[in-house]
Amino acid sequence: MTRKRHEVEPPEEASVDDETDGPGELAAPSLDEDPREVVAAGIDPVAAELEDLRDRHIRLAADFDNFRKRTAKERQDGRLRAQGELLTGLLDALDDLARVAHLDSEQSSVPDVVAGVELVERNLLRKLQFAGLEPIGTDGERFDPNVHEAVGMLPAPSADVDHTVATVLQAGYRFHGQLLRPARVMVHIWTEPDLESTEA
Repeated sequence: MTRKRHEVEPPEEASVDDETDGPGELAAPSLDEDPREVVAAGIDPVAAELEDLRDRHIRLAADFDNFRKRTAKERQDGRLRAQGELLTGLLDALDDLARVAHLDSEQSSVPDVVAGVELVERNLLRKLQFAGLEPIGTDGERFDPNVHEAVGMLPAPSADVDHTVATVLQAGYRFHGQLLRPARVMVHIWTEPDLESTEA
């Protein structure tokens, strides 16, 4: 009995034409193509996207500039309206002041002039308080360095009035809670009496 020999056929050699690109590999450009055209074809979409982003950036910057200008104008208009409303409220006080200023000195007595000035002061203060102004400084209130400016000291008659306002020399003011000017005041300071001098 003869054994059959298993003949193994040698693998076929792959021809160059049969080779395919492996996974993840880019096909090599044809030798007939101009490399500059290949590069230009890849750049064109990037350049178009860059131009689009540039246009969007310019439009966004223009919109923001318009918004900033519009907001600044609205803020300025709001300030002018508020100032106009305040001045409108002061016109009555200005009329009163004009009447007092033009009184006939020969026909007006001093008490009449004083009464007219007091009327103007009350009217003016009422209008300013309505606009948000708050006077600061009253005789006898506790001294507060946050709203009072001490310009001098006076001896206190008793320990109970130590560090209280003795006299308001110039009123202070707040506007909607913001300090515009502290009140300038004289302050009571209590000192213990000298027992030795008292006994003497």
